[in-house]
Amino acid sequence: MNNYETVFILTPVLSEDQAKEAVKKYEEEIKALGGNVTHSESWGLKKLAYPIQKKTTGFYFMLEFEGEGKEIADLELAFKRDERVMRFLTTKMDKHHKAWADKRRARKSAKAEA
Repeated sequence: MNNYETVFILTPVLSEDQAKEAVKKYEEEIKALGGNVTHSESWGLKKLAYPIQKKTTGFYFMLEFEGEGKEIADLELAFKRDERVMRFLTTKMDKHHKAWADKRRARKSAKAEA
């Protein structure tokens, strides 16, 4: 199985509960397509580098998941059809990317415990 990371931006018009509901929908979509979500992270409401659809902020989310690769096209089609999603990017994680992500998570959890 390959490891993938998807970062997507949701419209700021949504409430926090609606944004979490959208993320849950995509986690379930990945599972339904045969993938396995390994990590989900919310980066919160952030300012965009440039306006998208006349909006200057958006809710950022990151999903890490394992899959065969065939789920990517279906997942991205779901992103394109959902008007809540302003932008998305899916990348395949190589061993160095995976190691860096694990190290970053470990550092973040250690900082939270301290």
